[in-house]
Amino acid sequence: MKRGKILIISGPSGAGKTTVVKEFLSRVKTPFHCSISATTRSPRPGEIDGVNYHFITPEQFAAKKAENGFLESVEVFGTGVWYGTPIEEVEPYLNKGEWTLLEIDVRGCELIKQRYGKEVVSVFISPGSMKALEERLRGRKTESEADIAIRLKRAEAEMATADKYDYIVVNDVVAKAADAICHIVEKEI
Repeated sequence: MKRGKILIISGPSGAGKTTVVKEFLSRVKTPFHCSISATTRSPRPGEIDGVNYHFITPEQFAAKKAENGFLESVEVFGTGVWYGTPIEEVEPYLNKGEWTLLEIDVRGCELIKQRYGKEVVSVFISPGSMKALEERLRGRKTESEADIAIRLKRAEAEMATADKYDYIVVNDVVAKAADAICHIVEKEI
């Protein structure tokens, strides 16, 4: 049986990745398993454990990491908050020939591409400009001014990595960005 592929969607915080992914999944014809990342951060309002993320303690995360239970893991913004892709969210699906979607940061993308090579199709979601990104971050009203400053600084570095991706999709209109990813998947099948 032919192994599946991994579709990575990443880009800076505030680029609209989650919104684009939801729209993409409602439009794409190819079935996808959506990998659920693990994190040590607290759930945001409306987030559900096992649906949005696997919310685990820092101790549980460290133990899983020590057992090589993640395909990639990163500490974000130097805050002690960790995110990681559990192996069990990817490998069984690839072995069944299924596509798996990972919504991860640029550092995680690099690690997954090193590990899986041609089994990966990577898409960078760009906000179009730093000004648009700042407006989105402020519009979310979920971060402090200090957090926004950190995210904007990190976003500049992340946007500089866009050329390392297989595709770049500008999220100026969500439906248009989702359609672009659908076309990418059709091309890569």
